[in-house]
Amino acid sequence: MKEKILILDFGSQYTQLIARAVREANVYCEIIPFHKQFEITSDLKGIILSGSPCSVNDENAPTVDVAAFVEKVPVLGVCYGAQLTAKLFGGEVGKSNKREYGRAHLHLDVQDDFFNGISEGSQVWMSHSDSIKTLPEGFEILATTKSIPIAAFKKVAGANPLYGLQFHPEVYHSTEGKKLIHNFLTEVCHCSQDWTPASFAQETIERLKAEIGDAHVIMALSGGVDSTVAATLISKAIGDRLHGIFVDNGLLRKDEFQQVLDIYAQLGLNVKGVDAKDKFYSGLKDLTDPEAKRKVIGKTFIDIFQEEAQHIKEASFLGQGTIYPDVIESTSVNGPSVTIKSHHNVGGLPKEMNLKLVEPLRYLFKDEVRRVGVELGIPHDLLFRHPFPGPGLAIRILGDITPEKVALLQDADYYYTKALKDFDLYEKVWQAGTILLPIKSVGVMGDERTYESTVALRAVTSVDGMTADWAHLPYEFLSHVSNEIINNVKGINRVVYDISSKPPATIEWE
Repeated sequence: MKEKILILDFGSQYTQLIARAVREANVYCEIIPFHKQFEITSDLKGIILSGSPCSVNDENAPTVDVAAFVEKVPVLGVCYGAQLTAKLFGGEVGKSNKREYGRAHLHLDVQDDFFNGISEGSQVWMSHSDSIKTLPEGFEILATTKSIPIAAFKKVAGANPLYGLQFHPEVYHSTEGKKLIHNFLTEVCHCSQDWTPASFAQETIERLKAEIGDAHVIMALSGGVDSTVAATLISKAIGDRLHGIFVDNGLLRKDEFQQVLDIYAQLGLNVKGVDAKDKFYSGLKDLTDPEAKRKVIGKTFIDIFQEEAQHIKEASFLGQGTIYPDVIESTSVNGPSVTIKSHHNVGGLPKEMNLKLVEPLRYLFKDEVRRVGVELGIPHDLLFRHPFPGPGLAIRILGDITPEKVALLQDADYYYTKALKDFDLYEKVWQAGTILLPIKSVGVMGDERTYESTVALRAVTSVDGMTADWAHLPYEFLSHVSNEIINNVKGINRVVYDISSKPPATIEWE
């Protein structure tokens, strides 16, 4: 039974960052909403209470029984979690004299294993409007900042250690924050740090063998990282009883359909490629509304997948590449967030298919999926390719979709991607893509006047795609790409570069 840390989510925007820091220390953890019931079993090594947008003094402030937890395991409260702990044990929490937000510097008052290796004056990140005014009896201050008298504290005696931090150790701006989380895991919870990509792969393959037994699994593959890693794990467990279906919707990148099929063959996956371009183009004819395009693409895909699945009558499982952010989103404190784009939502296959789900990556973050993929021998180019939207180039062609426009965009995108790799920039950006605009403009090529299409280049830097900044690509690179596209792609005579960040702009244009 693997060791586990539980993170109780009170709604902080930073909760996933806590989990990532724990995972980076090779310790397994799960995030659950604060109100979800759970059992403290022998594999649970500690509990972390997250921050929250709420005040502990709100009438309906979220709360948990910290005293009961700490009787069984060590507990760490972060920001709201620390304030809640202080209040529940009899301390006072109130509005700060001045709201502290941003960088601050720690002064360490007491030597404690929790602060091993943390520098005097270490920079931390504050984000709160309440402060702990007085600590409960039996608690002591471990650290202060210039304007916060209680920046870190601990309960002096008890069955297990209990700590509170007024700041956020999980964010980038807390320069030694990950070291502090590491100390909680190792010095306080005594975790063995044996949760690695290799151990995950081995455990998952064994679990899949037991879960699936002699049954068959069908799975829709996209050529993306998540579905490929998931399929490889399932295949290593059950071999050719995994039946992959890879649909060419006519909206993939240039030559991608055959390239991906070749990689699947190299990995020994049992995959059928389905050329359905004409069905998708027919359904998309004359559609210009982005949401209408998505719905047609989604429905057409489901129809084709169901048709193919009918030929695999022995299948009783459906494989999916669901990853942990999808799971967290659907079980968050306040339920799923508002749908920004329908293609981001998980699921969509009809219930009447009557298949049991198998999701081997359900508890992994994207970077962890890649590390498992490396362990499984999946080619680097596939594992580290940029995210690509489910509707493909349909939402990078503004306006109606035609095979001619798709071919034009595929060629332009090919030269952009090639240049990013040639200039060693591809892996320095989170995502890059080319957008075909519904605009023609006048140009001159040789002595001839042209009236041709415009493409916009998009490149962003990001950690998880939730927020993104436009990538500051070198001018000489942009100049090279513009020349390559205009000189090699007949039908395009103008190239522009998108310098919008998210928010307010989204990464994709539609």
